[in-house]
Amino acid sequence: MQLDYFSYTASGGREYNEDSVGTKVNEGNGIFIVADGLGGHRKGEMASDCAVRTVLEAYDASFPAESTDRRSWLNTVLADVNTRILGLQKDNSCIMKTTAVVLCIDGQTATWAHVGDSRLYYINNSSIAHITADHSVAYKKYAAGEISRHDINTDEDQSTLLRSLGSPDRYEAQLCAGPVVVTAGDAFCLCSDGAWEFLHDEEILIDYFKAKDAKDWAEKLLLRIIDRVDGKSDNLSVITVMTG
Repeated sequence: MQLDYFSYTASGGREYNEDSVGTKVNEGNGIFIVADGLGGHRKGEMASDCAVRTVLEAYDASFPAESTDRRSWLNTVLADVNTRILGLQKDNSCIMKTTAVVLCIDGQTATWAHVGDSRLYYINNSSIAHITADHSVAYKKYAAGEISRHDINTDEDQSTLLRSLGSPDRYEAQLCAGPVVVTAGDAFCLCSDGAWEFLHDEEILIDYFKAKDAKDWAEKLLLRIIDRVDGKSDNLSVITVMTG
């Protein structure tokens, strides 16, 4: 199976870009990560960069051959990220944290995990089959029926996170239920909140149908975002992956 992918990150309306993205693909196998750093004054950038580097290094060193082992592997790697960021906090005498969403594909199956509110959208059989659940107060409101799903995008608690990497206790990764069998035509979109807060879920699917490749899909999404952002918008990052 072939993987077509495209990644993009930008500072948006902020002085610094504290998002980090990472990809590594070889002969139909790959890993993709979006991390949204928290801390300001480039400290968030340190945390998100640590997450990306740690995940990619672990992928090279210890990625399991068996798909059934990958949920446990992702959980261990993201716990290691948390430990390393706590070390950076101590070394730099400051608080820095990051979200992370990670996708692994081996040509036959996909496995993913996330911490915080960076999202993964999984498209299968011409519909959005799964969207990760944000670890945020706004998402809790939605789950409780207090607000609509799209209200999450503008809710006052949208950026109040319940889990993040760089936390002494609330850092546990949420893992997919199990390896998902990937078929040609499946697609994935990973993005930080600076991107998804300007998009409807249905628009992500519509632009996928219209796109000729992963880059075109991402560019269509970015055109929507650019049309809606103001001068104070957050950093934004997108990775699109198409299988074929």
